[in-house]
Amino acid sequence: MRTMGMKWLAVVLILATVVGCGNKETKEHDLLHVKSKQGTDKKKVIFLMVDTLMAQSIDEGIRQKQLPTFQYLIGKGHYHKDMVSSFPTMSVTIDSSMLTGAYPHEHRVPGLLWYSAEEKRLINYGTGPMEILRQGVNHVLEDALINLNGRHLNPKIHTIYEDAARLGLTSGSINGLVYRGKAEHTLSIPAWIEVPTTLHRNIKVKGPDLLTLGALSNPLNGKKNMPDSIANRLGMDNKFAMEALEYLIREKKLPDFLYVYLPDLDQKIHKNGPSDMEGIKKLDDQLQSMLQAFGSPEKALEEAIIVIAGDSGMTQLLPADQHSEIDLPAILNGYRILRPGERPTDETDVILAVNETMAYIYNPNGKHSLQEIAGRLLKDNRIDMAAWKDEGWIHVLRGSAGKQLKYHADGSFTDSYGQKWTIEGDKDALDLKAGRGKPDEGQPISYGEYPDVLQRLASALHSHTGSYMVVTSKPGYELKDRSSPTHEGGGGHGSIGKKESLVPLIICGTDREPRYLRMIDLKAFLLDLLAEPSQDGKPRTMDRKTAR
Repeated sequence: MRTMGMKWLAVVLILATVVGCGNKETKEHDLLHVKSKQGTDKKKVIFLMVDTLMAQSIDEGIRQKQLPTFQYLIGKGHYHKDMVSSFPTMSVTIDSSMLTGAYPHEHRVPGLLWYSAEEKRLINYGTGPMEILRQGVNHVLEDALINLNGRHLNPKIHTIYEDAARLGLTSGSINGLVYRGKAEHTLSIPAWIEVPTTLHRNIKVKGPDLLTLGALSNPLNGKKNMPDSIANRLGMDNKFAMEALEYLIREKKLPDFLYVYLPDLDQKIHKNGPSDMEGIKKLDDQLQSMLQAFGSPEKALEEAIIVIAGDSGMTQLLPADQHSEIDLPAILNGYRILRPGERPTDETDVILAVNETMAYIYNPNGKHSLQEIAGRLLKDNRIDMAAWKDEGWIHVLRGSAGKQLKYHADGSFTDSYGQKWTIEGDKDALDLKAGRGKPDEGQPISYGEYPDVLQRLASALHSHTGSYMVVTSKPGYELKDRSSPTHEGGGGHGSIGKKESLVPLIICGTDREPRYLRMIDLKAFLLDLLAEPSQDGKPRTMDRKTAR
């Protein structure tokens, strides 16, 4: 019994450290049989999503002459340091935004941890080990492996894999947790893991033509050894992902579009903070190996369009002795707070869903108003802001001074993305700057510390049903519940400020660029790269609405 328990604990730890986290031969979509439907003369598109890749690390590494591959790719392509991520800045929500071209109010994946009013339970895709154990390993595995793609991700919003199939293109995903597509696959839990009785060992899913999810899906069909031990994290790491990519390149089996998720950098920075350079140096070596798999870096850019993006940044957290942990249950003492693993009752006043430096806070019984709870929270000067929706307005309180603002969509203010807003109150609450505009164009509004905050904040507050607010911490601090994972002295993300929201984007092998530098605009850009030229010889374009 002890051995079985330790095996399960190891699986829990993998889920906790790989967000987005026997060998089975998947015959129906063997990599050896994935062929482009457009022929071999068109460039393939490879998208590398690097968890917590930050421009500051790239720039410092190049300055130190320690990132020759990044330097080469940047010199040959386009390099942007300020692409706006999704919110919350957690991988599962960001990946959903990138792959659907939509913010959470449309794709319906609110965060790594959130509360479902319909199911009356917390949805957890893999946070910390203690939180997973208290909420139930069975529930977490079902949510991550079955419900995320099968139920939670809005079926009315197309993923890039579904749109690629509609365009007659092949696609693939290596280790991406969000992968919904048209092709049938089987995820198989290795035989040495004792699964809960309610979870089937073989799970039928739909994904792109090629689907690799560590040891749970092995479409290489014996051509590439699939790691299946805890020591190598069941293949949910950079090493296996890049080896699988290189195999496809060398064998000329790349699909038209391939998404590759690289998680290792995130763990390094969570532990050591944003100044850590060891992870990105190793990544640079892995990228060089990928280029050489084509024969040379020059040949790589002749045959493929390579896009590299970070998903979120991180802020440096203070050490524990400087009170970096914001204990939400302690601040909200006196309210009946749901304990991890319990079900809410009519007496439950507050439910916490902590996503590191942001949290959703719910008041299921409605006995206490969200504004009242927000007022209690903002008495702690480590809390940055609280926001909630009420009668069509988004209400924002920021800082212990209580700066207030309310807004809704449509109105006389127009931001740099062409989005229109009605705004009342103190614009400093969201660091907004209003300018002078032409009467027929509306008054321009620009963003400061919080990129695209009006849309991103409103989207999070409309991402799922229920009465709840969004709360964020100031830089250096991290929110926590009774069993939340914390990273004192390391790095944290989840919040909506610049350091956690602005990520790098590197594009090589094409002169084209996205219309806007936002995560939600990448899908339309990538589909545009993949689309066949029109009869006049110009590329066919697909705007973001069409792409969804």
